[in-house]
Amino acid sequence: MTGLETPQWRTSDRAKAAIQLMAGWVALLWVLEVVDLATGHALDAYGIVARDADSLGGILAAPFLHFGFGHVASNSVPLLIFGFVAALGGIRRFLAVCALIIVADGIGVWLISPSNSITAGASGLVFGLFGYLVVRGFVERKALGIAVGLIIAALWGGSILVGISPANTTVSWQGHLVGLVAGVGAAFLFRPARRRAALTP
Repeated sequence: MTGLETPQWRTSDRAKAAIQLMAGWVALLWVLEVVDLATGHALDAYGIVARDADSLGGILAAPFLHFGFGHVASNSVPLLIFGFVAALGGIRRFLAVCALIIVADGIGVWLISPSNSITAGASGLVFGLFGYLVVRGFVERKALGIAVGLIIAALWGGSILVGISPANTTVSWQGHLVGLVAGVGAAFLFRPARRRAALTP
């Protein structure tokens, strides 16, 4: 086992913990944007500036910062939904998945984004969770997970394809693409180990 599962939890307990976690997470994004507005957008400076060594700290900060309330709003609903569904599989595993996506996406953005660009927002994590949920069921060979992944792909797949297109110059398609790849990788890295049946001599 990965040690990240909490099999003792009832489904209702997991659902309650998942919704509380994601509601708090999304609320934090809005609070930070209020602070950003009140400080004359001072927090925007903590985004990721491509290949600027001084902005490496932005790898961890950028997913929680946004460029205006419209930007926060566009990420809030998919983050809430994808995060809730992913967290149902276990809070510790979910947090590990998010950490991997955030770090991998931040490094990717820092490396391949256009020079002098500054990137912030939770969309890289959103794309990562999308990729994680779409392939998780297939990786774990669970019918329910496959069904959930197919539903999510059907509902949001079109938006995801638009978001990773280099032709879309209004968003950080680099961050979206790296986040998506990181999420797929997380599904493989954090898949539960199969239990072997105990045999008695």
